[in-house]
Amino acid sequence: MAFYLSLSSSSSAAATSCCCAPPSSLYSRLNPLFFPQRRRNFTSTLSGLRRRRRSKTKFYTVAAAVSAENAGVFTSPETAKSFDFANEERIYKWWESQGYFKPSFDRGSDPFVVPMPPPNVTGSLHMGHAMFVTLEDIMVRYHRMKGRPTLWLPGTDHAGIATQLVVERMLASEGIQRVDLGREEFAKRIWDWKEKYGGTITNQIKRLGASCDWTRERFTLDAELSRAVVEAFVRLHEKGLIYQGSYLVNWSPNLQTAVSDLEVEYSQEPGALYYIKYRVAGGSRDDYLTIATTRPETLFGDTAVAVNPEDERYSKYIGKMAIVPLTFGRHVPIISDKYVDKDFGTGVLKISPGHDHNDYLLARKLGLPILNVMNKDATLNEVAGLYCGLDRFEARKKLWSDLEETGLAVKKEAYNLRVPRSQRGGEIVEPLISKQWFVTMEPLAEKALKAVEKGELTIMPERFEKIYKHWLSNIKDWCISRQLWWGHRIPVWYIVGKDSEEEYIVARNGAEALEKAQEKYGKHVEIYQDPDVLDTWFSSGLWPFSTLGWPDVSAEDFKRFYPTSILETGHDILFFWVARMVMMGIEFTGTVPFTNVYLHGLIRDSQGRKMSKTLGNVIDPLDTIQEYGTDALRFTLALGTPGQDLNLSVERLASNKAFTNKLWNAGKFILQNLPSKSDLSSWEALSIYKFDMVESLLKLPLAERWVVSKLHILIDTVTSSYDKYFFGDVGRELYDFFWADFADWYIEASKARLYHSESQSRASVAQSVLLYVFGNILKMLHPFMPFVTEELWQALPSREEALMASAWPLTSLPRHVESIKQFENLQALVSFF
Repeated sequence: MAFYLSLSSSSSAAATSCCCAPPSSLYSRLNPLFFPQRRRNFTSTLSGLRRRRRSKTKFYTVAAAVSAENAGVFTSPETAKSFDFANEERIYKWWESQGYFKPSFDRGSDPFVVPMPPPNVTGSLHMGHAMFVTLEDIMVRYHRMKGRPTLWLPGTDHAGIATQLVVERMLASEGIQRVDLGREEFAKRIWDWKEKYGGTITNQIKRLGASCDWTRERFTLDAELSRAVVEAFVRLHEKGLIYQGSYLVNWSPNLQTAVSDLEVEYSQEPGALYYIKYRVAGGSRDDYLTIATTRPETLFGDTAVAVNPEDERYSKYIGKMAIVPLTFGRHVPIISDKYVDKDFGTGVLKISPGHDHNDYLLARKLGLPILNVMNKDATLNEVAGLYCGLDRFEARKKLWSDLEETGLAVKKEAYNLRVPRSQRGGEIVEPLISKQWFVTMEPLAEKALKAVEKGELTIMPERFEKIYKHWLSNIKDWCISRQLWWGHRIPVWYIVGKDSEEEYIVARNGAEALEKAQEKYGKHVEIYQDPDVLDTWFSSGLWPFSTLGWPDVSAEDFKRFYPTSILETGHDILFFWVARMVMMGIEFTGTVPFTNVYLHGLIRDSQGRKMSKTLGNVIDPLDTIQEYGTDALRFTLALGTPGQDLNLSVERLASNKAFTNKLWNAGKFILQNLPSKSDLSSWEALSIYKFDMVESLLKLPLAERWVVSKLHILIDTVTSSYDKYFFGDVGRELYDFFWADFADWYIEASKARLYHSESQSRASVAQSVLLYVFGNILKMLHPFMPFVTEELWQALPSREEALMASAWPLTSLPRHVESIKQFENLQALVSFF
């Protein structure tokens, strides 16, 4: 018993008809092109038909957008074997020249705004950039097509440490040091470098298809943004949230600046654990405590020796004094505290509060003095006595040798160290007491926590909300000063001859500072500005609103586009940047700077390893674009899961390049099977088919009812996924429909009407459905694959504008579920054969 359905029947018959028939009848009714063994019988016939049809087929185009073709922007799929990646830059320039990247209020008034994470001005394109550009461009292109005024605001960060390092190295190659030039001349050299090389990353981002409004491009050292930075500092200081003091910070000896806790990276490295005797004052030779340390050179800064109060081994020594080795008999108290882990090492802890963060906190709790034994270049100072002037690592070697000679060295054993290194400079960071500027974070963090709790801010994926809350609940004060020459100068002035820690003036500019100083100290007072600059993340924290005109809240862009819609970035800078923007936004504008945060993962190689030059597994985006095309790269990156790392392989890229080619070939097939431009009657017949009414849908033959119904369901599903930021689902749904349903089945089914039908109406219905379905596929794929979809769109008939400016497909269009089931039965039957 076999069932068959006529692919060319009218709606009523096809929707209901089924009957028993022998196999020969079945074969004669089904589309012979579905069967490979039958296709061979039709080869010569089909070839002749195709030649005759193609000889008269030309693209039918409307003159509304022919200026693009006249300018040589687009390439016809009929004349090109495949999509030429070299056309991408030409298409991009055309988009930009037409003003499509600017927000338009023609179709809506609710703006969709994305502040671009500003890449470092020193940067060159890597896969992390490619990821954020792809995801943000998908968001922007989708909402633009939905009719919302869309602003993607681009810019670059001055990257204080990174940029200064680059220019210092350049000068060093010329035998010049920055101190030889002086601050003003050095800053001029950096600006010169920025003008020459600073646009590299911007041009590379454009190569990825980023549809930003480049007329609004910002730089964190622009005059307007610098004014916002000063205003923020002044306001925080006026509220008592900025203070100056000497505290333990992470110090970068090579860069000669403090660095944030978040800018310190820890690595496991081989080292040694040194066991040293600390004799008990007044005791016998057998009365000593053995401490274990990885940094013996810091013993000159010891201010106590601590044991656990429950450790019976050392209870008899509590309250006595220990003699610090090689310090000419300096005594420190032996104390007890539960902080000491009696099972780690020997259970005895040397307390060096000037050179260890945990010791520093313990010393402040217990009221212990703090000794600094190190200069800012990581050489030991006069507190180290005979070791003064030695580099910290040289001092370590000499100290151990001397301890061995004096019998105070117990043993040295191999030990894996957790080494803190500067994220920028790479050198080992030294905890050091230094006078710096700080922001009191607790009151700011409290408001940022409430924003998530109240639902004012949504973080995607949701699991990162817990991490966000934990960090803000345990936040430390933020060290915002940096000892650099490149950046926003701290708006603080000191009085010549006065104690700078007590006598200073905070002002918006030098003139205002002098006026304030004269009011307090007389007109002959002399002032000088603090030499430090602000942490780069301070200015970045203002990015969503400083770029829109703040502190001028009457600025047109601020009124129209703030707060922004979404902040998309990597999960690794949730604390560096995102949390700080939330805190700053609420503090200065009274509202969260964005309502949603979308966090993507890191890009890893095919084996899940972090990409690095050492491993030789770095995949360069520009090389990838050249070989596989921008669209294939974007489609590959977009299929990842939010917040999870993505393993990138050339196999995936090759597969998605093949997808690009499949799109191109489908477009070529459709265009080659349309009526000639002069065949007005055929075009009139083709135009009568409408697909937005149930009655019209039911009049279509089965194959057409099936594919249009499937398309309408797909539009709803894809639109919903776009709205939820489920981009991986969007990509997979579109890929499956285009390849499995449209290309493999409907295009093959349409050939029966295009090549075998004597009825023009049957050919017209296939042509109309091909155009309708393919045009909607291009629209839905455009945010992912903007270049090839635009190229194909421009070749389709009756398009009157750029694809990126066209309207998104309508949702809730009619679909006929029964026809879908019938065609699926047919598919199952055909697949069986």
